[in-house]
Amino acid sequence: MAILTLSVLEGLERGLVYEDLETPVTIGREEDNVIQLNDERVSRVHAKLQEDRSQVILTDLNSTNGSRVNGHPVQLRVLQPGDHMQIGRCTLLYGSNAQIAEHAERIGVEVAALTPLNYSADPVVASASDSEVEFQIVEDPSPENLQLPLFPGGAPMLPGHLQPGQRARISDVLSYIHERMRDVAFEASEPEDRSPESFVQVPWERWQNMLMLQRDLANYLRKIANPD
Repeated sequence: MAILTLSVLEGLERGLVYEDLETPVTIGREEDNVIQLNDERVSRVHAKLQEDRSQVILTDLNSTNGSRVNGHPVQLRVLQPGDHMQIGRCTLLYGSNAQIAEHAERIGVEVAALTPLNYSADPVVASASDSEVEFQIVEDPSPENLQLPLFPGGAPMLPGHLQPGQRARISDVLSYIHERMRDVAFEASEPEDRSPESFVQVPWERWQNMLMLQRDLANYLRKIANPD
């Protein structure tokens, strides 16, 4: 069973740290939730954290205002230490200091790249065994300094222990995405001046295909989060 640490960065409960939480953990406005957030933008039972195959998964429970991770709207998300969840106007940081430092070291980034926090020790990422790891919340957290990469460590790993049919289905979905992206890359026209201000031209038909791909991906994400 996963043991979780969640710190409230913003909201009426700011400064509270919930340690040694056992999954599942519900978050919402009602008193019956493991974590109660007093905010009218938070649904009565807003989101849930649960464990599956040693992973901690955030599920938005069809809340009115949705859930965000690292500033990005999500319905279903495998959480990593350093991720911050925005529930209504409240912001919660997932992971203990040591877990965040360990995760940063594992993916090869500095702690500052994972959280909207100031690291009070040496800028070199500390090991998870360092008992002196400390973080300080930046002054006045806002959507601007909370907008971090959704995947700071790069592409997520593929799921393991899949049945042959499941592997084939994932392969089909990824092949479909790869084909649409390849067509755009092949037919795009780069300018001679490749400055940051330059634009790449894409045929109108391929641009429409990209919009359709975005539509299909949005549909996939919704069906995965709401299989019923």
